[in-house]
Amino acid sequence: MFKQLRPAVSVLAFMTLITGVLYPLAVTAVAQLALPAQANGSLLHNAQGAVRGSALLAQPVAGAEWFQARPSAADYASVPSGASNLAPSNPALAARIAADAQRWQAEGQGAVPMELVTTSASGLDPHLSPAAARYQVARIAAARGLPASRLEQLIEQHVQAPLVGPAVVNVLALNLALADNPSLVPSE
Repeated sequence: MFKQLRPAVSVLAFMTLITGVLYPLAVTAVAQLALPAQANGSLLHNAQGAVRGSALLAQPVAGAEWFQARPSAADYASVPSGASNLAPSNPALAARIAADAQRWQAEGQGAVPMELVTTSASGLDPHLSPAAARYQVARIAAARGLPASRLEQLIEQHVQAPLVGPAVVNVLALNLALADNPSLVPSE
């Protein structure tokens, strides 16, 4: 019996060393060399260099003077992330979307963009369409006492065009640009 057990234990220890230690270390080393920013979480920093968040995760923001991200079914927490799992026919989902649309509705701005009232599959999507970001310009301009054209320029500077899919704007990057630019601070 020990004659058969010894090779099995040796193969288990050898494969554990390769797949559990050496391979992860090699992948980590290659990632750190080839794509260090992405390997370390795609972190965004403010003007002082402090980490403010990840470009990959939405964050809750309070106040009329900031761009708001999509709603999150998981309250922007990364561990329990996910969608609400409510079916399109569920009355609770329809009621929540109607209430959010009512809250977002601004006079003279037309229909509320869909991503401002619907959650993403992960509940953590940090991007909005440029149209959804522009929909918020009037509110932010009024809260900050700024001309809307300054905010429109800021949005245009932050539009990202991925290889596949529509153009997007990272909400955290927009808000960091607002916070770090002294000419865009709210008027007193």
